[in-house]
Amino acid sequence: MSANAVPISHDRFAEAIADLPIGNLHAKAAELRNSIAHLVQSNEQLQPFAEDGDRDCADAIGENQEVMHRMEARIALLKREVEKRGLPWGEDVPTAVNGKLEDQREDQDHMDGLEHSNLDAQAINSSSRAQGGTLGDEELARRLRDRLDADMHGDDDDGVHL
Repeated sequence: MSANAVPISHDRFAEAIADLPIGNLHAKAAELRNSIAHLVQSNEQLQPFAEDGDRDCADAIGENQEVMHRMEARIALLKREVEKRGLPWGEDVPTAVNGKLEDQREDQDHMDGLEHSNLDAQAINSSSRAQGGTLGDEELARRLRDRLDADMHGDDDDGVHL
């Protein structure tokens, strides 16, 4: 960043993201997390030199920490924007695995004030089309059985399937 450039304020950032699609909000958060990871790595590499008295490295570490704090604040603004639209923040969403809800983050006890016990994992997996356009376990098994039965009995006149 040049010496004259000033980072965008939190208010202006919040205003700028207000009309972005959800996917863009999540992509921006991932981009910011990636940048933070690179800054952490940079600080780790600079630390030995700063400890040996290199003032430039110590200053760079301080600047990096300041930038990381701004990025974390922006991630919080992105999360707030997603939740303001009534959608869960991606990191807080439980996933259904083998009919049981598993939290993507072990330390997350609730999702937007809704206890996990209120969620019905069976309802998630029993629908013929699960959220996101994927098949539930039961529907997939049924379709495979139907397909195998048709193949075994020669009921399929559609030609060769590879």
